[in-house]
Amino acid sequence: MKLRDQLSDHMSNHMNFGRFYAILLKEFIQLRRDRLTFAMMIGIPLIQMALFGFAINGDPKSLPTAIVAQEQSTFTRSIVRALENSGYFKVTASDVSANEAERLLAEGKVQFALTIPAGFARAIARGEQPTLLLEADATDPAATGNAIAAVQQFAQTALAHDLTGSLARPPVVAPFELRIQRRYNPDGITQYNIVPGLMGVILTMTMIMMTSLGVTREVERGTMENLLATPVRPIEVMVGKIAPYVVIGYAQVGLILLAARYVFDVPFEGNFLLLMTCLLIFICANLAVGITISSVARTQTQAMQMTFFVFLPSMLLSGFMFPFRGMPEWAQAIGEVLPLTHFLRLIRGVMLKGNGAIELWPDVWPLLLFIAVVMGVGLKRFRATLD
Repeated sequence: MKLRDQLSDHMSNHMNFGRFYAILLKEFIQLRRDRLTFAMMIGIPLIQMALFGFAINGDPKSLPTAIVAQEQSTFTRSIVRALENSGYFKVTASDVSANEAERLLAEGKVQFALTIPAGFARAIARGEQPTLLLEADATDPAATGNAIAAVQQFAQTALAHDLTGSLARPPVVAPFELRIQRRYNPDGITQYNIVPGLMGVILTMTMIMMTSLGVTREVERGTMENLLATPVRPIEVMVGKIAPYVVIGYAQVGLILLAARYVFDVPFEGNFLLLMTCLLIFICANLAVGITISSVARTQTQAMQMTFFVFLPSMLLSGFMFPFRGMPEWAQAIGEVLPLTHFLRLIRGVMLKGNGAIELWPDVWPLLLFIAVVMGVGLKRFRATLD
């Protein structure tokens, strides 16, 4: 009897292929039923391959450039043509005023502004070596670094075909001086770009994740069903869920701003109240995404998966990790839909450029539209859930 029990225990300790197959089949059936998880397992790797393989480019070219030409001459046209031939510059605003160029730089509509002064052709003819000013929006040093490096020898070659005969110069003497001015970040300090951007990245991650997990947790536990017995409306439930996280978001912002000022010495050129207003809009946009995710997800695992599904493109396509203008047009179109893209422009505009409400509005109204659309979708699904 004892020997039989020992033999039975010995056999039970060995793996049985039939039992193994039954468990394996059960897991595949369970995975097939959880279509959202299966879609995430396939979708996230595909998104990563597409983004890293096609969208990410650390060497942006065809950067938008404004030309402030205070005179028109053969030399002016040659300089503009040589600038575009470098591949790094694309003239999108020609023959604009100095004030207009300043506005375009402040709003981020152009990356560079080239000023050709009055009397430039006459000074060249006299051999006086006049000065051209190339202003760069250096809030993101990675976006302008290669372009500035490529244009260092620009003065030696731009007018090579025009300066012949009596206008010829010795090879070692440049016909004009190109002065480069890095606006908003003269020393090219990466912390000035990264630290404000981290504020948006942290808020994106925490606001979406906390909201989606918090609401989904109540659905899993069944406490959300208690709302069916109360007279509250879906919009009241959503706002009540969002309000505490707004306070948490501002607490995170306070810590980051203190670190930016006293640890990383990031300048603050703009209006503090204006920054707080932009932050409120951005926080609400992310909370709207979290509420919408919670109305779709049925488990906390699904909510976490969908959070990363939103967070990954936000990190890669917003301009935080890689220059926004280095991406192809289709990737930029996707990036323009993401709240983080607009917030990065807002936070850098306020902190580094000192922008006012007029300069910030082109990135504020897309966030407001995003909130209206996403909140509408979330409210509709949330009402259906309650019903």
